[in-house]
Amino acid sequence: MTAPLSAAQHAMTMPAYFRDGLRRARDLGNRGPIRLDSNGRLHPDILKAYWCQGFYVFEDIVGQQELAVLQADVARVLDGAPTQPGRQTDARGRPAVGSDFARPAFNFVKPLSDPVGGTDRNKGRHPVRMDGPEPSAGAPEWTITNLSGNLQLMDSCLRLYGHPGLLAIADAVLGPDFVPYNEVAFIKEPGLGPSVAWHQDGTTHWDAPDWDHGAHGFNFMVQLYPSTPGNGVWVLPGSHTGRADIRALVAASGSERIDGAVPLVCDAGATIIVNRQLLHGSFANTSADRRITLNEGFFPRHRLENITTTQLSGKTETYTSERIDARSRIIALGIDARGQYYPAEQPYCYQPLADDPTPIRWNDSSRESLLKDYNLQDMYI
Repeated sequence: MTAPLSAAQHAMTMPAYFRDGLRRARDLGNRGPIRLDSNGRLHPDILKAYWCQGFYVFEDIVGQQELAVLQADVARVLDGAPTQPGRQTDARGRPAVGSDFARPAFNFVKPLSDPVGGTDRNKGRHPVRMDGPEPSAGAPEWTITNLSGNLQLMDSCLRLYGHPGLLAIADAVLGPDFVPYNEVAFIKEPGLGPSVAWHQDGTTHWDAPDWDHGAHGFNFMVQLYPSTPGNGVWVLPGSHTGRADIRALVAASGSERIDGAVPLVCDAGATIIVNRQLLHGSFANTSADRRITLNEGFFPRHRLENITTTQLSGKTETYTSERIDARSRIIALGIDARGQYYPAEQPYCYQPLADDPTPIRWNDSSRESLLKDYNLQDMYI
């Protein structure tokens, strides 16, 4: 058996692939600011590019002031993190951030590892294991790979959830009755961040008679730091149009560096919309660059309503209209939280709850009654 590469050796094997991928990414023509047509709707050229490639890079979505608040909030949460899995206190012996929530807020993995590739976890979506280089001497035993339930961990994330530009994009792509999936912060520290084996997110509707290219929704990926070929997610453009044979693609490419893939590169403050059917993955972060991504997932409502499916946790559930409405109220909560913080901004109107007889307001009461443990109601297809 060949010994694994060191982190430094791994970094040295990647530059040519990174250069080629970056060139292809820049040539796709699917990036720029939000543009609207004469009717105030998302410009059709943007939608065309999204449906063609399976993703779009929206530049300058989050302004510098809001970006700084988000970065500070994440730093606060990480400073209060437990030191290892299962521990309820932080490095100073204080109760860890989120220790009063029902679902653990912090997920840990071994540095530079691939925890799911080649296993049956996540419904077997990750059939091929990625290279796992050896961390440098002195690396910690564990690294935080993501934060679960962003909206209850950080008020800044709840306000971001009500961003009128992002919600208008969701409306244009999925229709005005779009509904939530979940919210997670991905953490890829330099020299520590793990890989995520190649996969497609959707599992429920591939064989549906009315399957289409948007059947499993999309994720927003809000970047708090620059996303680079070394620390970012890679995708295979156009692969959202069908099920990919991941093993065959890796075999044909000769390694985990799949031919034709491109990195999702952008500056801090950009947001990337990624079709959940798009083949994607990321390499162990042996670069010197940190990535923190705030993910927000959304589905078309008709793909969820009255569907019985098994969650990644193994729990089987039927998504009734009432169940969907309950989770969707967090969108209205985010809109109100943002409106209170940015009163000069024109808010987005979320149509499914526009006629709710009891308007949803952000305050101490709703923090406890609506937001706390909201992610126990996450939905998955």
